[in-house]
Amino acid sequence: MNETMVCVVGNVATQPVYRESPTGPTARFRLAVTARYLDREKNAWTDGHTNFFTVWTRRTLATNVAASVAVGDPLVVQGRLKVRTEQRDGQGWLSADLDAAAIGHDLSRGTSAFRRLARPDVQTGAPPQSEPGWETEPETAAAGRPQEAEQTESAAQPQLEPAGAT
Repeated sequence: MNETMVCVVGNVATQPVYRESPTGPTARFRLAVTARYLDREKNAWTDGHTNFFTVWTRRTLATNVAASVAVGDPLVVQGRLKVRTEQRDGQGWLSADLDAAAIGHDLSRGTSAFRRLARPDVQTGAPPQSEPGWETEPETAAAGRPQEAEQTESAAQPQLEPAGAT
């Protein structure tokens, strides 16, 4: 499927509107994207044309947007671009929507504190797996080696002592 994926950097123009529906939560807001350029005659940065996008979010992203995004926040939005045309009162209207896949604060213009959501424990019946011991060899490799080689290697390795705090 051919979709137009874009990444847009701009500022939140409207307060996010959060709604619960039978298909899950949704949120939408307007994002203002203004091009800036260096005016060589004035030797100063000048604002160009401002484009407005309606950003649509669903499910967990919608919930997180409602809790994290406010008017004026600088954002980076990645998602599918959808351009719509319609007739209103005899006039043609063109709108650009972004179906967001990912949204984040623009850290080149400020700081942000990320908080991971606590997920409810799902009982799968399988015991939790620990991380593999990267320092130990797999059992199959050690099983095929002679016993003396193992003793020689373990004698050559320094024994670590626990460090004490003073």
